[in-house]
Amino acid sequence: FGATNLKPGKVQALPYPGFPTDLLPLVVPLLTQAVGKSLIHDPLYDHRFNYIQELRKMGADIEIVDPHRAIIFGMTPLSGVTIESWDIRAGASLVVAGLMAQGTTVIENVEQIDRGYEKIEERLQKLGADIKRI
Repeated sequence: FGATNLKPGKVQALPYPGFPTDLLPLVVPLLTQAVGKSLIHDPLYDHRFNYIQELRKMGADIEIVDPHRAIIFGMTPLSGVTIESWDIRAGASLVVAGLMAQGTTVIENVEQIDRGYEKIEERLQKLGADIKRI
């Protein structure tokens, strides 16, 4: 896929059969590459945006509006930096962002990612991703 194909939008987490709250962080890095303004809304949980500060270190332009909503301004290039995973969902978001970034991304505290995604680097390598554990 190409970044030019991504469209901005609104993504709201909802109970089943709605959009899963645990997948919301995985969408955010993608929305940084959509041209325009996107909104994410998680009415189910407060303060689940700790990964956004790490995405900002990579160059993402994201405004946290309140404990449930954030606005993503795209299209912003992401750059490889050293970032920290705070939990499973945040870690998955940072892996996605790292794969999209220009340059090398180092994710610290990968044990958080390992709790939910066993051997994620090996699985992504099989798909052609340039990723390794150091």
